[in-house]
Amino acid sequence: GAEKGDGALGPIQPEIVEKVDHLVANTRPCRQMQTKLASCPIMQPVGQHPGSSSSIVRFPHSASPARPEFTWSRTAFSVIVGPCSIEGLEMFEHIARSARTLGLTALRGGIFKARTKPDSFQGLGSKGYEIARRVSREVGMPLISEITDPRQIDSLAPVVDVFQVGARNMHNTELLKELGRLPQPVLLKRGLSAYLDELVAAADYIAAGGNNKIAFCERGIRTFERATRNTLDLAAVPYLQQKTGLPVIVDPSHGTGVPSLIAPMVWAAAACGADGVLLEVHPNPKKALSDGDQALTPLDLEGLMPRLQRILEAVGKPIHQLA
Repeated sequence: GAEKGDGALGPIQPEIVEKVDHLVANTRPCRQMQTKLASCPIMQPVGQHPGSSSSIVRFPHSASPARPEFTWSRTAFSVIVGPCSIEGLEMFEHIARSARTLGLTALRGGIFKARTKPDSFQGLGSKGYEIARRVSREVGMPLISEITDPRQIDSLAPVVDVFQVGARNMHNTELLKELGRLPQPVLLKRGLSAYLDELVAAADYIAAGGNNKIAFCERGIRTFERATRNTLDLAAVPYLQQKTGLPVIVDPSHGTGVPSLIAPMVWAAAACGADGVLLEVHPNPKKALSDGDQALTPLDLEGLMPRLQRILEAVGKPIHQLA
């Protein structure tokens, strides 16, 4: 977590945060991410990193060199879509082609899933590797997938472009430490009942290993309200951005658990300055093996895009397209 001391960081420079688009090498761990950005440059505008001979960090796609490199962005809006879990080749291809047609940013798809009940479907495991690799290569889109155990790193690394840390693993410090040693970007989800400063402290563990390619994910927190699956905390978006300068992605699928509420919260996320959304999409939600009750169909996804585009035009952010 954060500690006060000689490494105290100076005030945020808004002109830097607004221009951030790429991530660059950092020569030392940042253990005070929740203070300020300026003198511990987790994210900087494109160019030379102070005190380092490195320029922009480029991280390769081991699964397919034809796909674009994945970078988090603060100046464009990422739309990341896919099923909670990859269930088979045909369904994942269907979603991926829809996403590609709409010009979206990246695919999501669980290979390993941490579930509340042990008898729930927990992903295809190793059987999902080839499906994930094949589909992401065919459509030329990066893949974001959850990692639930440090022992999965060696097998997932050739397939996955971005490691997602799920809400249940936000406090898994051993996993966070291992991800800090890797070149792949990380999407760090907020725990079910975590304070925002605890989320930032979890990012500290990753950054301490030298990996600053981190984005936060606000996916809702558990409150006394029962009308929605969770309570989506959109105030977390500007708070985390102001505190760290890192991108914040919003997950309205988990944040609401109600399909009819997802599109309005996508639009609200864009309006409040979020850097993207993570959406569960399934060709037939009623037959989904996990989280079907909060999934959109590809047609639903297409329907929310026109208003999203108009909101993004108003706030000055284009869709983040890597191709």
